[in-house]
Amino acid sequence: MRRRLVPLAAALVAAPLLLSGCSLGGGIPVEVSGEYGRQPDVRFDSKAEPGDELKIETLVDGEGAEVRKGDLVVASYVGYRWNGAGTKLVANSYTTGKPGAFPSGKLVPGLEAALVGKKVGSRVVALIPPDQGYGDRGDERHQIGPNDSLVYVLDVLAAYGKDAAAKGSPQPLADARLPRVADAGAGRAPRVTVPRTAPPARLQVRTLVQGTGPALRGNRLAVLHFTGVLWRTGEEFYSTWGEGRPAGEIIGVGQDIRAFDEGLVGQRIGSRILLVVPPAWGYGTKGLSHYGIKGDDTLVYVVDILGAH
Repeated sequence: MRRRLVPLAAALVAAPLLLSGCSLGGGIPVEVSGEYGRQPDVRFDSKAEPGDELKIETLVDGEGAEVRKGDLVVASYVGYRWNGAGTKLVANSYTTGKPGAFPSGKLVPGLEAALVGKKVGSRVVALIPPDQGYGDRGDERHQIGPNDSLVYVLDVLAAYGKDAAAKGSPQPLADARLPRVADAGAGRAPRVTVPRTAPPARLQVRTLVQGTGPALRGNRLAVLHFTGVLWRTGEEFYSTWGEGRPAGEIIGVGQDIRAFDEGLVGQRIGSRILLVVPPAWGYGTKGLSHYGIKGDDTLVYVVDILGAH
């Protein structure tokens, strides 16, 4: 969250496959070697040009669930830009130890085509021309210049759809001073009813569903479904269910609001957690006007912890 609300299935993977200097078919002038799940060795034909066609090659066929349009896709990856000056590595998730979270439906067309329809456990190579990438504007934030072509090698680790939800044992919440939470069914944000009392002065953390997965560690990419409600009005100000997919957040390192770092780290994957967040644990005295959050607003979050990578 990084003091913001919007960030940019268990992984089923095929057995690692060693690709020994594999020249790609489909006219992609690139050689890729290495095991699925480990940083690939990518070599370009120095005499070749990227061309103007989108080309996608699957090097490892996964055995997991198929990525659907709209899913949040978790993938380890390397990304290169390719132009008249040659190629340059501009992104490498293997060196950071944290995969990327790719929100299908909001990606550049070439990446969308490379991921949708692939199965979890796949390794995919995509050569993306400018008109299927960032076009004549480029993307300075990602070191992509105008009319640069892109090459991605992606290891698809997991995919999470809108219907992904906490799974575990429901835990009764009998405290009348805290909001009531009711499940609204698959793919819908839980219904939150705020009591007509003054909000608590300190952060409140309650487990509504006790998951059975491992504890969420800090400095991991956590996959979360969550909805946020203003205590003052009882109205929802943001929901990942409304966005159509879960979110990927780095938890426990100060990138999110304090309540997420302190309230979610250590909780078991599969859990649903209620957070009641006073201003000091949320957006502070400045609030977040874009979402109608005032500096003295207490916030209510219901968070499903779906996975960690």
